[in-house]
Amino acid sequence: MAPWPELENAQPNPDKYTEGSPGLQSTTPVNGKETAKSDTGTPVTKIELQPSYSTVALIEEPTGVEDPWDLPELRDTGIKWSERDTKGKILCVFQGIGKFILLLGFLYFFVCSLDVLSSAFQLVGGKVAGQFFSNNSIMSNPVAGLVIGVLVTVLVQSSSTSSSIIVSMVASSLLTVRAAIPIIMGANIGTSITNTIVALMQAGDRNEFRRAFAGATVHDFFNWLSVLVLLPLEAATHYLEVLTNLVVETFNFKNGEDAPALLKVITDPFTKLIVQLDKKVINEIAMNDEAAKNKSLIKIWCKTFTNVTQMNVTVPSSENCTSPSLCWSDGTYTWTLKNVTYTENIAKCQHIFANSTLPDLAVGIILLLASLLVLCGCLITIVKLLGSVLRGQVAVVIKKTINTDFPFPFAWVTGYLAILVGAGMTFIVQSSSVFTSAMTPLIGIGVITIERAYPLTLGSNIGTTTTAILAALASPGNTLRSSLQIALCHFFFNISGILLWYPIPFTRLPIRLAKGLGMLSAEYRWFAVFYLVFVFFLTPMAVFGLSLAGWPVLVGVGAPVVAVALLLGLLGVLQSRCPRILPRKLRDWGFLPLWLRSLKPWDDLISLLAGCCQNRCCLCCRLCCRTCCLLCGCPPCCRCSGCCRSQDDDEGAPPGKGPEAFDNVALSVEAQEGSPQPPVDDPDSKVMSGSTAL
Repeated sequence: MAPWPELENAQPNPDKYTEGSPGLQSTTPVNGKETAKSDTGTPVTKIELQPSYSTVALIEEPTGVEDPWDLPELRDTGIKWSERDTKGKILCVFQGIGKFILLLGFLYFFVCSLDVLSSAFQLVGGKVAGQFFSNNSIMSNPVAGLVIGVLVTVLVQSSSTSSSIIVSMVASSLLTVRAAIPIIMGANIGTSITNTIVALMQAGDRNEFRRAFAGATVHDFFNWLSVLVLLPLEAATHYLEVLTNLVVETFNFKNGEDAPALLKVITDPFTKLIVQLDKKVINEIAMNDEAAKNKSLIKIWCKTFTNVTQMNVTVPSSENCTSPSLCWSDGTYTWTLKNVTYTENIAKCQHIFANSTLPDLAVGIILLLASLLVLCGCLITIVKLLGSVLRGQVAVVIKKTINTDFPFPFAWVTGYLAILVGAGMTFIVQSSSVFTSAMTPLIGIGVITIERAYPLTLGSNIGTTTTAILAALASPGNTLRSSLQIALCHFFFNISGILLWYPIPFTRLPIRLAKGLGMLSAEYRWFAVFYLVFVFFLTPMAVFGLSLAGWPVLVGVGAPVVAVALLLGLLGVLQSRCPRILPRKLRDWGFLPLWLRSLKPWDDLISLLAGCCQNRCCLCCRLCCRTCCLLCGCPPCCRCSGCCRSQDDDEGAPPGKGPEAFDNVALSVEAQEGSPQPPVDDPDSKVMSGSTAL
C-alpha cells in the first residue's frame, strides 16, 4: 500500500472553492470556510475543498514485482567508523583481522574435506569403477562410454583419476582414442556433481538456495548441452580425434616436468594424516589384473625399497634355463640364474587407518560421513563470516569489481576476461571442483551474479584441462602420445562447448535453464535431491544396463523416450511462442493430470509422509486416530489424545473465517464517535476502509 501523501507543504488554492446555499449567512470565518458577498450583495459561504484520498486506489495500486535474481543489498547494521572512539576502532580492526584468519582457516578445512571426500568415494566405489572400465565389450558404444565416464567420475569424485585410468588403458592398447573420447565427455559431466552437493548445504534460506543451486547447476547444463550436440557430431565425423592427432603430429613434444601441485603442497600435510590411498590398484583392476581385486586401496607402507638380484632358481628342465651357459643339473634338479625383484617394506604410513583392520567399505563410509559433516560445518561458517564481512562499502566495492562490465564498446570483453580468470584460478588450485565449490557460497549470499559465474565456470573447465596437458607432458615415452592426445581431446571439447553456448547472448541457454531449476528447487527443496540422484545416478545406471543388453535394446527403449522428450519440448516452445497454431486443447498443459504437470501433488505427498514419520501418534494419524480413540477411550495418557482434541477443534470451527476476521477498527471507532475520523497526517500510517475490507 502506498503511503499517505505529505500535507505539510500543502497550500490552499483560492480557486478551489464551492459556493454554499444562498440562505446560509455567516459573518464569522470558520476553519475551512470563508464568507464573502456575491455581486447582488448576498453573502455566500465559500468552503475550501480539501484533497480527497481514496483508500481503494491505495490498496489496488500495483506494487513493483521484485526480481528474485537481484543481488541483495548487504547493509552494514553496525556502528559506523566515524562514530567509534579510538578503542572501538582498534577493536574493529582486530575483529576484521580475526575474521579474515578464521575465513582462511575454514576455507583450508573446506578444501581438505573435499580431498577426503574424494578419497572416501574411491574407497566406497573405486573397485566398482575399475570394473566398469574392465568391461571392454561395450566400450565401442559411445553412449555406454559416456555414462561409464559419468558413473566412474561420480564414484571416485575426481576427473583426474578417471582421466589417468583412460590414459593408462589407451597406452596399453586396451582402449582406442576413438572409444576414449565419449568417456572423457562423461568425466567432464561427472566432475560437476561436487559443487551441486555443496549447494545443497545452503537449503536453509530459500533465496540463498535459489541463487546457489542455480550457480552450481549452470555447470551441469553446460556439460549436458555440449554432450548432446558434440557426441553425435563426434560419432559422425570424429573431428576431435582427427584434430588432436594433427596437433600431436605437428608439434614435437618432449617429456617435461611434472605438473605443479601448488594446492597439494598446502593440503597434503593434513590430509595424509587422515588417509592415504594406493591409486594404482584401480588402474590394475581396469587392466584386468585378477590379483588387484583382493588388494586394499589403503596404503600401509609409505617407504619401500625395491631391489633386483640374481638368484639360483630351480626349473623343470634345461629348456627353461635363461641361457645354456647359466644352466646346471645334477641329474635330479636343474638350476639357472634369474633376475628376482623383491620389495622390502621400510616405514609405515602415519595416517589414522594405517594399522586398522577395517575393510575398505567401512573406512570409506566413515570418511564419507565425517567429510560431509566437516564440509557442511565449514560451508555454513564461511557463509556466516562472509555475510558479516561483506557489508556496507566493502560489499559495494566487491560487487562492482566482480559484476560490472567494461564501458560500451568493450562490454563484451568482460565475459572473456572472466573466462581467463576462471582458467587461471583453476590452474592454481589444480581442481575445477575446488574452484566452483568455493564460488558456490559466494553466489548464494549475493556477491557474484549467475551471469558472471557462468564465464568463470567455463574458464574452470579450461583450466582443469591445461593441468591435464602438463601432466601428460610429464608422462613416460611409451604413454606420452596417448596421454597427450586424450588431454587435448578434453581441451578441445570444452573449447567447442564454449563456442556453442557463450559468444552469442541468446545461445546462453545454461543460464536460463539453471535459473528455472533454481526457482523450482527453492519452492520444492526436495526436488534438488531428486535432481541430483536422477541425473547423476539413475539415468546413467539405466543407460548402462540397457547398453549391456546390446544396441537393439538400447535403441528400442531409448529412441521412444528421446522422441517423447523432444515432442514435449517442442510443444512447450510452441505454447509460449506461437500458441495460435496449436489446437485449443494443446495450448496449455491442462489436458494432463495434475500430478503430471505440477509438483504440488508430489510435494503434498512428501509433506504428508514426512509429517507421519515425525508424528509421535499413530503412523497415519489423520486416518486411524479415531479408531485408536474408540478402542482406548482416549485418556490423557494416550499419545493420540492431542490429535483427537485438535481434530475436534477443527471440526467444531466453521469452514469460513471467524467473526474476528471482519472486525474493523475504523468502523468501530466511527460507530462510537458518531462521525468519521479525518485521515491522520502521517505518511507511514496505513488506513483501510470498511467497504474495501469487505
